[in-house]
Amino acid sequence: MTHYSTLQVESDGAVLTITLNRPEKRNALNAVVIDELTRALEEAAEDSTRGVVLLTGAGNAFCAGMDLAYLEGLNNKTPEQHRADTEQIARLLRTLYDLPKPTIAAVNGPAVAGGMGLATVCDFTLAVPEAKFGYTEVRIGFVPALVSIFLRSQIGDKRARDLLLTGRLIEAREASELGLVTRVVPANELMPEARALAAKLLQNSPEAMQATKRLLIDCARTKLDSEIEAAIAANVAARATADFKEGLRAFLEKRKPAFGVRHHEVDE
Repeated sequence: MTHYSTLQVESDGAVLTITLNRPEKRNALNAVVIDELTRALEEAAEDSTRGVVLLTGAGNAFCAGMDLAYLEGLNNKTPEQHRADTEQIARLLRTLYDLPKPTIAAVNGPAVAGGMGLATVCDFTLAVPEAKFGYTEVRIGFVPALVSIFLRSQIGDKRARDLLLTGRLIEAREASELGLVTRVVPANELMPEARALAAKLLQNSPEAMQATKRLLIDCARTKLDSEIEAAIAANVAARATADFKEGLRAFLEKRKPAFGVRHHEVDE
């Protein structure tokens, strides 16, 4: 089995558990995590001995979004580099969505921005009551472009607009009411419940489950291809805006952003 520096990958019979393993960083995403998680999912898809993939986080968070060090470098990147970054994230989300085997997210804590994307793109999402979910990008001048595609298809346009435009955090119970969380379970029961669900899925025909997922994926493929390309373009364009630069700088400086104000005025 491949060794990863940011993941813990364990096999228990036909269940493959992938744990985001940066608890000191609240399992935040960076280029290495995104690449390693994509490769781990691709390997899982090709492994005929693994029937279910379980995704969780080490420590008290599932995934807190983008890593601070990753964010610090964004304002220095070229449009070509921004596109490459966005394509890498799109590949990760698409790999998870297209995985031919059932996927279960065991959300043990906050799942924010890209972390919420990972948690809710899975076929099943179990969450502890203390888990918080949200797409907070607009608060700091980001555009939640890629994740919005999957969110809208899951909960509808009106409710997606609520979450995406307010950037508010919601609790696991509300996420469950919206259809983003399959079941809310106590923390001490999270992993046992996830494994019990995996065991139940393994009693089904693997060929039938894969065929069912393939049908669902194929029905959405053409629209999804187009939407992802549009989202990549929107993300790259947004990263060139004054609000993005100000929002990112304010976030790193731990202050409230001054949107709509020219940068030299912000500095005065």
